[in-house]
Amino acid sequence: MDGRDLVRSVRMVGSVQGLRTVRSAWRRRRADARALAPRGAERARVPGLLIGAEPGPGGGVVRFARSRLRVRVAVGGAVFWSWDGAEPLPSYALPGDGPEADPRARLEPDKNGGWQVVSERLTVAVSRHGALELRTPGGVVLRRELPPRWWEPVAGGPARWVQRSEVPADARFFGLGGRASGPRLREGTYRLWNTDPGGRFGPGDDPLYLTMPVQVVVSDAGTHLAFHDNSWAGRVTLREGEEGEGSGHDRPGACEVRMEGGPLRCWVVVGTPARVLRGWTELTGAPALPPSWALGPQHARWGFGSEQEVRRIAAGYRERGLPLSVLHLDIDHYDAHRVFTVDRERFPDLPRLAKELREDGVRLVSIVDPAVKASVGEAVFDSGMAVGADGAFVRDPQGVPVLGEVWPGECVYPDFTDPLVRAWWGGLYEERLGQGFAGVWHDMNEPVSFSPFGDPSLPRSSRHSLEGRGGDHREAHNVYALAMARAGYEALRRLRPDERPFLFSRSGWAGMQRYGGTWSGDVATGWPGLRASLALVLGLGLCGVPYSGPDVGGFDGSPSPELYLRWFQLGAYMPLFRTHAAIDAGRREPWEFGPEVLAHAGRALADRERLLPYFVTLARLALLTGAPYVRPVWWGAPGDRALRDCEDAFLLGDALLVAPVLEEGAVRRAVRLPRGRWYDTATGRAYEGPGQVVVEAPLSRIPVLARAGAVIPVRGAEGDLELEVWAPSPGRTGGGLVVRDMGDGWERAEVERYTSRVAAGRVVVERDGAEELVPYPVRVRGLPAQP
Repeated sequence: MDGRDLVRSVRMVGSVQGLRTVRSAWRRRRADARALAPRGAERARVPGLLIGAEPGPGGGVVRFARSRLRVRVAVGGAVFWSWDGAEPLPSYALPGDGPEADPRARLEPDKNGGWQVVSERLTVAVSRHGALELRTPGGVVLRRELPPRWWEPVAGGPARWVQRSEVPADARFFGLGGRASGPRLREGTYRLWNTDPGGRFGPGDDPLYLTMPVQVVVSDAGTHLAFHDNSWAGRVTLREGEEGEGSGHDRPGACEVRMEGGPLRCWVVVGTPARVLRGWTELTGAPALPPSWALGPQHARWGFGSEQEVRRIAAGYRERGLPLSVLHLDIDHYDAHRVFTVDRERFPDLPRLAKELREDGVRLVSIVDPAVKASVGEAVFDSGMAVGADGAFVRDPQGVPVLGEVWPGECVYPDFTDPLVRAWWGGLYEERLGQGFAGVWHDMNEPVSFSPFGDPSLPRSSRHSLEGRGGDHREAHNVYALAMARAGYEALRRLRPDERPFLFSRSGWAGMQRYGGTWSGDVATGWPGLRASLALVLGLGLCGVPYSGPDVGGFDGSPSPELYLRWFQLGAYMPLFRTHAAIDAGRREPWEFGPEVLAHAGRALADRERLLPYFVTLARLALLTGAPYVRPVWWGAPGDRALRDCEDAFLLGDALLVAPVLEEGAVRRAVRLPRGRWYDTATGRAYEGPGQVVVEAPLSRIPVLARAGAVIPVRGAEGDLELEVWAPSPGRTGGGLVVRDMGDGWERAEVERYTSRVAAGRVVVERDGAEELVPYPVRVRGLPAQP
């Protein structure tokens, strides 16, 4: 946090509380100095020479002079490897008991004096010194893991370790959670420590709220995902490769993972991008399916301030004919910022307000922060202190609750890694539902303790349950928000069993998609922040979190009318479409930017409403396959190197290519097209890919292109579902999937498959496996008028 951030922080929270943050930061530093001794002398260790091997389920164990390597192939093809006896469980990323071993995988000696585990999709070759090569069945090397190195304190304590890897020279890196500088990750070092950047961030800021050791690597050799299942603080350093003039002169790309402690274990999933994401979600759990209303436009502001202002905003949308699905209430609706309370002066009858808004089709969502005001007599604090034998809150090594400074003042923090605490906390959501809220928004859950210097979180020496194993904040920090999301999601399912929960969280970790989605956090207002918004959503989708979106307009500052509109147009094609701003920032309602912006924003909202059946379909497909709604343009063609470097456009499902305007003053832009024919949905003009074309991008819209042959479910003029079909290229067929909206409960939905073809100059659409006519109206585009 720089000087300007400190001044702004003090101004927002008040000078007295601002000074208390200094005291809190010094208290954190002293606690760690007392409890976490310097590492002192260390012993370096490498595996040493190979000694022997024993087969086991899905692979086996290879023994070295100073370590043991376990390789296990799971049913479905994911490969697990670990050192020093680390098992797949316990793991916060994997639900339940984890995947079963593949009985067909076998351990056998290789011709180079090492061993190899051979499976259907991958061969893992282990050298005599402990290097691993991950090879395709054809022998192509996807990834090479060099022998690891550990540094173990002589006086005891966690061993830090480093794992270096090599990938093909043409490889590109993606993932690592929410990164503002992506989606393609350049050379450099990325921290693995969930962090509140202090009120705003841009492309150069790292780390952010949601980091995870999940990297997706795309090369000519293939696509793979590598997940180092370790929640400790760490760093990932990436180096891109260089291709030489001739064979054998390439410099491979490189990845170095350094962790401050914890197990050295890794999962690898290989295949096409679609197969990789399917395998990843089979491993870590299917994404939670948001209720259908959460796919509509949403509006939030820190600083609505009163029931009257909430009604004014809702009326503003209604009177202007603008669709609105959700309004979010930030911390200013609380009584003195205390969680699970309501300011009765400014919101005298919140349940009535929620009921009346819902009658107009607008739901209320409540912010929920984890920090609890530390004061006897506070209901949440008192009930938390009575949980179990030691209370619900994170404690220091002496057993005293850890204190931090947050919006309510001096606060304590629930230990969500304790099942008893999750159950207690989940019971508190009954109060939120009783107030009329339809969903929750988790914030400040990295977790945050305000700090003018150092890490704005809890002391690393703080003690956590970690499901009864015990440990400190160094291991628990990155999974804190994940465990909070689990508590909230399971509570909402229990309290409202007939409705799908709506929950999204600022922070999280691998596997968080099981409980909901996320959003960008406090992205800075400006054109770089707009670009970062796209990077975050694409990167998170590749890490298995399909439902996310930015603060449209940016969190801080006042966007120009043009910037606001371009952000709004991008947001209309994001899974979570939400405007939001800080209490001291400019307004974010579309009518605040003049009649021209209002008209164009209205068009973007109409486009979103028209595409809602498509978003419903994409949400169901994400549940079934793990495929994100928003995908990089190389998704269907990872071998196209030009597409791998394209970062200013994206695919929405398989059918649409969206090219947002990310530069001030632009009224046309270049678009990199994948192979095939693409239609400009505004003009109907056809373009042929692969290649780059220049398309018009007037202020009224951003370019959206449809794939030839696509069958897209849309909302018709009467509100009923219809199929928008884009003519296939000559001699080719197309198609699409449709999943009808089954409501907001748990009803299973049928996936309908449609094909399109041209016959006698007409486009014919048929439903696979059905003899009857297509049950929806069909509107053909991309051909002259149809009879």
